[in-house]
Amino acid sequence: MTKMLEGKKCPKFKAKCTSELNLSNEDFIGKNLVIYFYPKDSTPGCTTEGQEFRDNYKYFKKLNTEILGVSRDSIKSHENFKSKQAFPFELLSDPDEKVCRAFDVMKLKSMYGREYIGVDRSTFLVSAKGIILKEWRSVKVKGHVDDVLSTLKNLT
Repeated sequence: MTKMLEGKKCPKFKAKCTSELNLSNEDFIGKNLVIYFYPKDSTPGCTTEGQEFRDNYKYFKKLNTEILGVSRDSIKSHENFKSKQAFPFELLSDPDEKVCRAFDVMKLKSMYGREYIGVDRSTFLVSAKGIILKEWRSVKVKGHVDDVLSTLKNLT
């Protein structure tokens, strides 16, 4: 059973990110944060989702909101993905799944009849005070970033 985080304090996290940064939830106090979890760098759905966040980044910034992408990929993989796609936001590397588990985004998945535990594409909108205002789970990429932006606009 997935735990609901809306209305609760953002789970604490600290991890390595692109740009040789170590970021934690505390680094975003005073700004809204969109933290989105995705399965794998450079795959079609994850690339499209990242590109849509990139293409709307200026609108998020106008609303005092930072974006942070999270997957289990390595920093090297993230740096290549970020550079190739010209993402203006950081990507957090979570190979040990500590951040993924804190947000409860690991779930049983199935592909070609094989079951495995993987990242459930999910997004969380965190307030400037560190409270989760909205969560989206099992996200479908098409229209998702527009939905997040619209929700943010309605909350501010």
